Amino acid sequence: MDQLDTVFDSIQDTFEGLNDAREAALARTRKLIRECANTIRAIHRREWDEAKNGLSKAREIAASLRENEAAYPELYHSGYTQDALREYVEAELTYVLVHNESLPTPDELKVEPATYVNGLAEAASELRRHILDIIRHHHTQEAERLLDAMDAIYSQLITVDFTDAITHGLRRRTDVLRNVLERTRGDVTTSFRQQQLQNAIEALEKEIERDDV
Repeated sequence: MDQLDTVFDSIQDTFEGLNDAREAALARTRKLIRECANTIRAIHRREWDEAKNGLSKAREIAASLRENEAAYPELYHSGYTQDALREYVEAELTYVLVHNESLPTPDELKVEPATYVNGLAEAASELRRHILDIIRHHHTQEAERLLDAMDAIYSQLITVDFTDAITHGLRRRTDVLRNVLERTRGDVTTSFRQQQLQNAIEALEKEIERDDV
């Protein structure tokens, strides 16, 4: 029993280090989620400088989070850490989708595959708000491009047929995206038909004006 004190001293030190790392990780995850939410809001408002600045800050926080948890895999793979990194992926991918840029890979974003696909699903759902803003101004081609992007992402996500223990809730997010996609497709179709009708009315009015002359 002489070594019992030594064993427990070592265990206490390990737990102290883990607890300190956990507290630091929680603070960073809250900061990362807040920064990503502000970035996505800036994207929807077309405040591009603010959005790019937000992404830069989010990258720094995500890197700090990974560094802090490097020695504690149990913290890195915990729900709150991966949730925060999913929000980071969502912000990064929402930005590139809106700007019609190439999607970064999970390796480039330094995230787990499950975190990446869940963030991708949420980024695709975010496009609905952007599309609705566009069709209010009759920019139908850009709305159709984003709708096609949503559809392409959904088509890929439904091929991921693995248990939630592996994909971390992807099936539920894919179902949400399907509903968002269907509603958005209906909105874009209605907007396009209204625009066609408006164009036809304007063309008829011009023809009548010419006949009157």
